[in-house]
Amino acid sequence: MTTIIGVRKGDEVVIAGDGQVSVGQTVMKGTATKVRRLSPGGTDVICGFAGSTADAFTLLERLEKKLEATPGQLARASVELAKDWRTDKYLQKLEAMLIVTDGKDLFVITGAGDVLEPEFDVTAIGSGGNYALAAGRALMDQDLSAEDIARRAMAIASDICVYTNGNLTVESIKA
Repeated sequence: MTTIIGVRKGDEVVIAGDGQVSVGQTVMKGTATKVRRLSPGGTDVICGFAGSTADAFTLLERLEKKLEATPGQLARASVELAKDWRTDKYLQKLEAMLIVTDGKDLFVITGAGDVLEPEFDVTAIGSGGNYALAAGRALMDQDLSAEDIARRAMAIASDICVYTNGNLTVESIKA
């Protein structure tokens, strides 16, 4: 289990994720990296994932191939990935969710075929996602940067959710 948050404020987008890997009720690792920067075709994209690690890496590889085929078109690559995920018998079994951004667009991609753009410039996934989302939305009207909002929201989520810790990986990108 994990928590990932994406925050857009001004010309900055941040994705932050905690480092906890749990198997059942046991914490197996506290320093995992669940936020990655990809640079397919020379365009930076930040991705955060929640769910099965192997499944998430499979999806990240697929997304990278879609981005190489459609450089600079995150929306198109995300929709193509979601279509494949929904229709391919192998991919349908994957259990993960992604938050992706190129600094311009911010999306959640799900196995149900959804490519969702957050309504209030904050989105979150994973076991503590609802806590991080609520905290992030509450902080958006404060005089804080996107990174500060993400860090504070994740701190709140990690205080509430036993499957989320405070060891964060934070990546930011400008629009």
